[in-house]
Amino acid sequence: MSPDNPIQKIDNRILIDLSEHRSEPKTNVFMFLSKYNNLVNIAVPAGIFAAGVIDNDKGTRQNACYIATSSAVNLLLTMVIKKIVKRPRPFLGQIKINAVYHPGQTSFPSGHTSSSFTTATALSQVYHKWYVIAPAYLWASSVGYSRMYLGVHYPSDVATGALIGTGSALSMGFLRSGH
Repeated sequence: MSPDNPIQKIDNRILIDLSEHRSEPKTNVFMFLSKYNNLVNIAVPAGIFAAGVIDNDKGTRQNACYIATSSAVNLLLTMVIKKIVKRPRPFLGQIKINAVYHPGQTSFPSGHTSSSFTTATALSQVYHKWYVIAPAYLWASSVGYSRMYLGVHYPSDVATGALIGTGSALSMGFLRSGH
């Protein structure tokens, strides 16, 4: 994206502002979220599947498969888009953003964000309770924010990741129990 692009200008300004206001306690929290996101995205369907096995509940097992399949579709879609777009990470861009750490080379879309939003959306489609939906989306939003805070994704990477993740889960809704 050209440095004169209005979206790129906004992306840069937000990341510069975030990097100038980091603190060690906040950095530790956001590193934790980023580090354990993949574990959460695996543990959620695995735990639901285990509950379905223990309770001998076919619908619960089917819902776990829906969440896992949504995640697999999201992963594939995100990887394909990353390969096609090849947007460099913010710390590799024309305006060097001070990142907390340096993950792989491609930035668009945010895989952490897309995966966390896939899990949150699929979980909220299966369990229509506020006490499931609110924490799921709080986690997903916090993961997305962490990617910007740590300087490894632009805001547009995160926003697109959230859309892809949500769309992945909604598109696989036919796999839910009762559908």
